[in-house]
Amino acid sequence: MKILVLGSGAREHAIILALRAEHKGHEILCAPGNAGIAQHATLVEVDPMDGSAVRAFADEHAVDLVVIGPEAPLVAGVADVVREHGIPVFGPGRAAAQLEGSKAFAKRIMEAASVPTGRAVRASSTAQVEAAFDDLGAPYVVKADGLAAGKGVIVTSDRAAALAHAEHYLPHGPVLIEEFLTGPEVSLFFLSDGDTVRALSPAQDFKRALDGDEGPNTGGMGAYSPLPWLDEQFGSEAAFVEEVTRTVALPVVKQLDAEGTPFIGLLYAGLILTPAGVRVIEFNARFGDPETQVVLPRLRTPLSRLLLAAATGTLEDQPQPQFSDDVAITVVLASEGYPEAPQTGRPIEGLAEAAAVEGVGIVHAATAGPDAPGGNLIATGGRVLNVVATGSDFADARTRAYEAIGRIRLDGAHFRTDIAARVAQ
Repeated sequence: MKILVLGSGAREHAIILALRAEHKGHEILCAPGNAGIAQHATLVEVDPMDGSAVRAFADEHAVDLVVIGPEAPLVAGVADVVREHGIPVFGPGRAAAQLEGSKAFAKRIMEAASVPTGRAVRASSTAQVEAAFDDLGAPYVVKADGLAAGKGVIVTSDRAAALAHAEHYLPHGPVLIEEFLTGPEVSLFFLSDGDTVRALSPAQDFKRALDGDEGPNTGGMGAYSPLPWLDEQFGSEAAFVEEVTRTVALPVVKQLDAEGTPFIGLLYAGLILTPAGVRVIEFNARFGDPETQVVLPRLRTPLSRLLLAAATGTLEDQPQPQFSDDVAITVVLASEGYPEAPQTGRPIEGLAEAAAVEGVGIVHAATAGPDAPGGNLIATGGRVLNVVATGSDFADARTRAYEAIGRIRLDGAHFRTDIAARVAQ
């Protein structure tokens, strides 16, 4: 197949690595990509936010499938423009992508579909925020209604900090004040063709910047898959996946279809396992980052087959995806100052040495360069690299991941040292 992937981050690099691993004959194009992606795909100059440009490129170059990675092009309606031209697209249209683009929309869909979630109050003023705080109590959960690049959420017992967060986003639109839910969190991906869904293996990510889940929220500092502790509560991973498919994914997909806005692409369910049962924290309309980096290396079913089936409405003909018994973890290497004020433009050394560790792959999130012919790559963002390690068990995978990340040199960089530590014991 000839596949065009839109995006420039670690999620897109992980998708491309999975496609490349399944069949060397795929022709993979990426726009705009990054320095790591350039090693596995041909970078092309197409604006991912310009649906007409993407459609024209895909048409001219006889692209078989367009895969839209990030949320911004989805919410902007790029998939609609390409799909209307008859080109298979993996990614929801503008209306369905509001599941991620608007927290209030997502809550409305969940209510209509009877999906279990926490209480939420939509607030458009400081007075309404204060009233919601009084109603729902501490800890306070405040979410920007629109896209905020993973930085629109605060969870805190500090009322002043919660109010300041709300007031920062109120000039741009309403915020949601949500009931605080407690319990372990799980990320579960569903492929959807607008009618049928197929679940992938669950993962858990680590949002806080520092060990012990301390520090500010980030886009994600690491992840692991599968989740063996699901067996204790649900009997098996399969039973957990079946329950969430039945009570969350299918009702949402059916509701969107009934409203004339079918969801075609990747439905990301952010879940929390409360004492009262599974609850949805949020939906995303695309593969999660960094969970994708640990789910796809374990996937044994060809990814391109699943993506194309979803894009062409034939997912019901595909069996449930199969996964390796191996485990996978990823550790994110972040620039100095991330997430508040990341320092960029610094050289990265030791990548070849890191990649030489058995069972390890390096997934690039924000790299460019080299800085000179034969020189080093340059860090261009906050989350720079993902070290992904697989192994027969978590202790093995962790040893490999941390040995590899210890070989990478980037001035001021930091990473968490406790990714998957509890499941490795």
